[in-house]
Amino acid sequence: MTKTVLITGAARGIGLATSRRFLHEGWNVVMVDRDGDELTAATAPRQDALAITADVSNADDVARMIAETDGRFGRLDALVNNAGVAEFGPIAETDFAMWRRVMDTNLDGVFLTSQAAIPLLARQGGAIVNIASISGLRASTLRIAYGTSKAAVIQLTLQQAVELGEIGIRANAVAPGPVRTKLAMAVHSPEIIAAYHDALPLNRYGTEDEIANSIWFLCSDEASFVTGQVIATDGGFQAAGVGLPALRR
Repeated sequence: MTKTVLITGAARGIGLATSRRFLHEGWNVVMVDRDGDELTAATAPRQDALAITADVSNADDVARMIAETDGRFGRLDALVNNAGVAEFGPIAETDFAMWRRVMDTNLDGVFLTSQAAIPLLARQGGAIVNIASISGLRASTLRIAYGTSKAAVIQLTLQQAVELGEIGIRANAVAPGPVRTKLAMAVHSPEIIAAYHDALPLNRYGTEDEIANSIWFLCSDEASFVTGQVIATDGGFQAAGVGLPALRR
């Protein structure tokens, strides 16, 4: 029987690239996003893709999207928790409303969606892949809410792996480094781009498709004995640590 994956934040960027990768592999794909117009444009007119407009921070929306997945395809083999928001600012200027907006989607959404999907994933043993960030592994300025939320996602992934492994569900995380998305290229100045290139051993940004490849691997049968891992798909950014680029020349 054809396998099914549910991907949140699927209307654009990494989520859309991941959806296309799974469709290419012949899976049914449930694409979830709160931007209904963008989602409709991304999924039409495919029959193997189900578009669901939903907010992962809303428990009722989450229950509905799991029910719709079961009703349409009758199974769920993988869940990709990709939906996220990025709001940056200094600690002193981060008000609680901003903190909550980031946590609502980036952390609460992962918890709610994973919990709701457990019964469906457990039917045949499935995989959860949570999209964290290199900002959850190493601190950076202006990311008090975002970085903390992604660090929490990493710990949540480990908790899921330990507990859900008992019922055949694997859980892993992908931590992207700098990725050449439309949004990043719109807000990163030439100076920021040059600085990232210097800090990355591969001397370039990653692509959305490269992140999708890591996600695909962790959901596939090739990763059947991989659980509780964080794959930093980051061009060596984490490995380079605090080393100064000038010292590598």
